[in-house]
Amino acid sequence: MAKIGEHFQTGQLCKEYGVYQFDGYLDGSADPLPSADERVIPIRNSEIFPPVRSANKACWWKLVGIADQS
Repeated sequence: MAKIGEHFQTGQLCKEYGVYQFDGYLDGSADPLPSADERVIPIRNSEIFPPVRSANKACWWKLVGIADQS
């Protein structure tokens, strides 16, 4: 079970259905910023953490909320 604040990277398998927030690019760059709809996203169990599609870059995702699975 993942904990609030835990980080995951593009390409990893999600193991905790929740809400994830963009937390920087894997290459350490800061630009370009993700679009507004890419900054906070829901991800379900067994989905793969996506890249920031508007920038075509891998990134870090931080768990900010655990979703109700009912």
